[in-house]
Amino acid sequence: MTDRAGTPATESDLVDLDALHEAYYALKPDVSIAEQRVVFGTSGHRGSSLSTSFNEDHIAATTQAIVEYRASQGITGPLFIGADTHALSRPALTTALEVLVGNDVRVLVDEFDDFVPTPALSHAILAYNNAGHDDEADGIVVTPSHNPPRDGGFKYNPPHGGPADSDATSWIANRANELIAAGLADVTLAEPTAVETYDFRKAYVDDLANIIDFDVIKTAGLRIGADPLGGASVHYWQAIADTYGLDLTVVNPDVDPTWRFMTLDWDGKIRMDPSSANAMASVLAHRDEYDILTGNDADADRHGIVTPDGGLMNPNHYLAVAIEYLYANRDGWKKDAAIGKTLVSSSMIDRVAESLGRRLWEVPVGFKWFVPGLVDGSVGFGGEESAGASFLRFDGTVWTTDKDGILLCLLAAEITAKTGKTPSQLYAELTERFGSPAYERVDAAASKEQKAKLGKLDGDAITATELAGEPIIAKLSAAPGNGAAVGGLKVVTENAWFAARPSGTEDVYKIYAESFKGAEHLKQVQAEAKQIVDAAIA
Repeated sequence: MTDRAGTPATESDLVDLDALHEAYYALKPDVSIAEQRVVFGTSGHRGSSLSTSFNEDHIAATTQAIVEYRASQGITGPLFIGADTHALSRPALTTALEVLVGNDVRVLVDEFDDFVPTPALSHAILAYNNAGHDDEADGIVVTPSHNPPRDGGFKYNPPHGGPADSDATSWIANRANELIAAGLADVTLAEPTAVETYDFRKAYVDDLANIIDFDVIKTAGLRIGADPLGGASVHYWQAIADTYGLDLTVVNPDVDPTWRFMTLDWDGKIRMDPSSANAMASVLAHRDEYDILTGNDADADRHGIVTPDGGLMNPNHYLAVAIEYLYANRDGWKKDAAIGKTLVSSSMIDRVAESLGRRLWEVPVGFKWFVPGLVDGSVGFGGEESAGASFLRFDGTVWTTDKDGILLCLLAAEITAKTGKTPSQLYAELTERFGSPAYERVDAAASKEQKAKLGKLDGDAITATELAGEPIIAKLSAAPGNGAAVGGLKVVTENAWFAARPSGTEDVYKIYAESFKGAEHLKQVQAEAKQIVDAAIA
């Protein structure tokens, strides 16, 4: 960690916006170079124009590929599109519109030319498709999420409203690279004039009354602070305050694509991560001024919860509290609605689920896995350890099928108002009942060949029988909830576990580990985890 972590950004930390925009149009990718290809990760294609990984050709080709993909799937309805506050989002939005209009796609942009959070776009797709139309809508969100200001991102959400699955994204990426290699000869563009508009903000904000108890928040008189961190939720928070009469202050309403008002993250980069105490340092300075203080990333699909007594909550801790509260206070949900978690989320959730008598539905990393369960109501809540989650409406029907950071921030206010305790106080009560786990993610070096081997590793290949002094009770290469490959490995004992997954961008693999026997035991788990994995991929 750099010694500048948590300190304000200086001029030398800021991206050159002119250079960023110039490179978007001037640099042309060579798809024979791996780093310049269109590649969809768990949250779309990301890159920077400065490194020729997110440029005009990438977006034109990817949008054309989406046009062809939706046609192959019989998707003939409108395409909703929105963008966040990153500097590359606006030119990428313009390029995408040129291709969509050129291909006669009915496209809807924000009515007020406002920024569009990821959950608002998911909400719009679902609202259209649940309204009984003869056709189906889909959408595009132009965002690299919490990534640094130099980055751009491009996500496709099919008619189910959530992140596209790997079959769709692989097809789109392959076709986009073919189009780039052919000089964009088959890409059709036109002036983006014939577009329709949609009021994303009003549709989303007005509907929140069907999923959050605003009456209890207002009656309790909570003082709420919301910091958009310069992101797409900036105007949504004021609209929520006005619509529901809340004592809610938008702590920092500034939007600046350099994000000069941010404090630096652990590695000295500007990163709008609301789960990072370093990135949230300026927000934490206001913790004593509000009953609940929150933060969101640039596209508002992540949440950060700050309380006067506990400061910034660990995302795993908040997910456990949210789950226990929701399943005790949502009578309209199915009695057998499962609790969804990714396999690298805290086992505190497992213990909460068991105490509630609810089925735990454990899936690989990626919010896309929760989509089917949220759509049919068989999963009441889906959450990731990286501060992303969504849940059902009061009546047990789907709200969004993508992560909703605004929603989870509002839930923290409802929890506090209804229980009279902050989420951090409620988590302390959970630890009294179930123990206090130590959790950490670390990186270990690995070559591309070793990462590839780890991604395909079978749990049965692990010969170890003990981990940090406890018998191993599970070696998982497929998720228990849906049987899908985890792209790595998870090893479990009674009081601890670790999971190892290859990084998609660096020559490392990630070790997630947790122990209910304290920090020293966690270090032992991490050390033995590295030995076990290194032996398996040597």
